[in-house]
Amino acid sequence: MKVTPLNIPDILLIEPEVFSDNRGFFFESFNQHRFEEAVGKKVNFVQDNHSKSTKGALRGLHYQLPPKAQGKLVRVIQGEVFDVVVDIRKSSPTLGQYVSEILSADNKKQLWIPEGFAHGFVTLSDTSEFLYKTTDLYSKTHERAIRWNDETIQIQWPIKDIFLSLKDEAAQSFNEASFFN
Repeated sequence: MKVTPLNIPDILLIEPEVFSDNRGFFFESFNQHRFEEAVGKKVNFVQDNHSKSTKGALRGLHYQLPPKAQGKLVRVIQGEVFDVVVDIRKSSPTLGQYVSEILSADNKKQLWIPEGFAHGFVTLSDTSEFLYKTTDLYSKTHERAIRWNDETIQIQWPIKDIFLSLKDEAAQSFNEASFFN
């Protein structure tokens, strides 16, 4: 497993070692011990989520506030997405900045997104299936969203033809959002 800190160092790109032959491939998608060694702390995942999206579906930018904040380990098992993580920690020197990665079934890359970040993605392929491991349960009361096209953040999305859920259409601007301390 190769672990690379991104431009916001708390966000880690995780690339598994893949063993391929004429039968297909095998890789270890998660190992608790190796993962905790990579992130430098004990992490307890309590919920797995699985979404399927069609091309242009944009989900995000989502997060949950304390005491129900969620760390997420995300990956794509079918298709390809443009994945975005925005720093929403008040005390961070990278507040309001984002990192992005292409995650796909082919590249098998994963992102570790600790608490204190908003997350979203847009599907680039005809369809995608996306898996999330989370460190806390979903809580509608603590759930928040920031507009995908917020002018403060200025995310450079790779496609223009997107569609959103009603919830994401009603998301707050970055300047109106609740941040982490």
